[in-house]
Amino acid sequence: MAAAASTSMAATAVLIHRLPTKTTANCSALPCLPHRFSTPAFSTSLKHLPESRRSSLLQVKASSSDETSTVDANELVTDLKEKWDAVENKSTVLIYGGGAIVGIWLASTVVGAVNSVPLLPKILELVGLGYTGWFVYRYLLFKSSRKELAEDIEGLKKKITGTE
Repeated sequence: MAAAASTSMAATAVLIHRLPTKTTANCSALPCLPHRFSTPAFSTSLKHLPESRRSSLLQVKASSSDETSTVDANELVTDLKEKWDAVENKSTVLIYGGGAIVGIWLASTVVGAVNSVPLLPKILELVGLGYTGWFVYRYLLFKSSRKELAEDIEGLKKKITGTE
């Protein structure tokens, strides 16, 4: 840490030493940037445009519709209370909710740790790209394989819903 600090101080000292001591009123040691256009220059450039183009550039419309419903906070709270009262096993819901939050936190931590390894994210991107290519070739490229994929998905749906 001390070596890094002394190196950065030495680099700063070298940079300060090489900067010119005399500066002009408009420019510093950095290259000069072009001046920004002000609003009068913008308005004069608008004079050269046709009227239809000019009006489309400057036209701003705000509208509201009566059909949009506003969310009433009291209605939302009472609806949530009704749904919470309808739940029979509240402790299970709380445990599942807490488990979901812990799972998301843990997944975020693992992804952050994997991302900090220098070459591993790029290797995993290549693996994902390769798997995507294989999946497209295996299931999406030909009509018969698309039909097979649809049948597999329907079978999985039936297993999940328990209708099989």
